[in-house]
Amino acid sequence: MLRLLLLLLVFALPASAETIRLGDRSYRIDLPARPQGAPLILALHGGGGSADQFARSSGLARPANRLGYAVIFPEGTGRAGTWNGGYCCGSAARNGVDDMAFLDAVIADASRRFGLDPDRVYLTGMSNGSIMAETYAARRAARIRAVAGVAGTMDTRRNRVTAPVPLLHIHGTADPMVPYAGGQGDSSLTRTDFASVASVEAAFLAPFPMLSRSERVIDPAADGMRVIERNYSDGRGRAQVRILTVEGGGHAWHGSRRAARQGGTRDIDATAEVLRFFESHP
Repeated sequence: MLRLLLLLLVFALPASAETIRLGDRSYRIDLPARPQGAPLILALHGGGGSADQFARSSGLARPANRLGYAVIFPEGTGRAGTWNGGYCCGSAARNGVDDMAFLDAVIADASRRFGLDPDRVYLTGMSNGSIMAETYAARRAARIRAVAGVAGTMDTRRNRVTAPVPLLHIHGTADPMVPYAGGQGDSSLTRTDFASVASVEAAFLAPFPMLSRSERVIDPAADGMRVIERNYSDGRGRAQVRILTVEGGGHAWHGSRRAARQGGTRDIDATAEVLRFFESHP
């Protein structure tokens, strides 16, 4: 009983979070118990969000730290907190902010400062952060272990994936902001003609040799939604591209505290799915 209580107390401890200034910008980092040589996850907030907001809403840091990852939450720019993913979003795109260079600098600085492994880099993001994460992975493919995007599609007309990068993409078919089929949504905050999920799927599949396709339905919760998991697996049965289509789902980080109000399903937890996918690509 005492052993169980001690374990619960350890797991209840807050992650070791620190905010680092980098020029005129910053990033938050949550470190595991043994940061030396640890892999790192860059987690990019959505437009209008912030590093601390995304850390709270996603709940990513604590479970990732337990698995040995350092989690970095970089800050976007402007009053709205946006990323320049090429065709979106906000002042970051209008002003041509070089977020590719900023993320390069964040990886280099955090690796040097905390002894992390710069050759084991993972990316994830929500909405505009997903657009930026996928864009970075496409352009820096050789240095990325895997990428996971939620509710945001990179510009597949202007970006080519330069080498095989494992992709997880989670998206709702009723997303009113970044439509599943592409185009401008009824509630889109920009006039961006968003790429479809299918085009992102095809773009990340293109550099891989032959993969086998399989599907399964995930529907444990009676919430009027279900998830179709589509896997493209290599000869060892490891999914290199995984698409989680939330039928009837909205613009949400599924499983988060605010997800239910944003059309999220209880069938999956985005944080758990992201970490499960990253763990399969060490």
